[in-house]
Amino acid sequence: MERLSKVAEAPVVDKSSIPLTNTVVAVVIEWRGKIALLKRSQNVRHDKGMWHCITGYLEPGTTPMQQALEELIEEAGVYAENLLDFRPGPALVITSGAEPWLIHTFTAVTSQRRLRIDWEHDSYRWIAPSKVRRFGNRVAWLDDVLGLRISNR
Repeated sequence: MERLSKVAEAPVVDKSSIPLTNTVVAVVIEWRGKIALLKRSQNVRHDKGMWHCITGYLEPGTTPMQQALEELIEEAGVYAENLLDFRPGPALVITSGAEPWLIHTFTAVTSQRRLRIDWEHDSYRWIAPSKVRRFGNRVAWLDDVLGLRISNR
């Protein structure tokens, strides 16, 4: 996933043809109008040291929503009882070389300011969505996820 960088433009990819191994969830955490950017640790396989949202591979037998909620717990310590809102966004197809990836997007609005990040992240920052571009070292497709989230409000 480290080279994911472009929203598929043409040809249009049938989402049902994308294998589970190329299917992920991406969760933007929001608190009081700010979003959490998380800095990926050096211990992960992809996008080391880059700023991103919560992500995870879709596990077999799990729905995208179930996986997104599980990733929130694992990566940020955010449990369902701390969510004020949890909503799916549109699915995003991104290409990495010749391989399409399907990304199920979600927004999680939380009542908790403090996140309990796991080994996948070194730190996090709460920022206004308009300030994301100040984080030059961010995963390329984060802008696509945030663009979909903002346009889906």
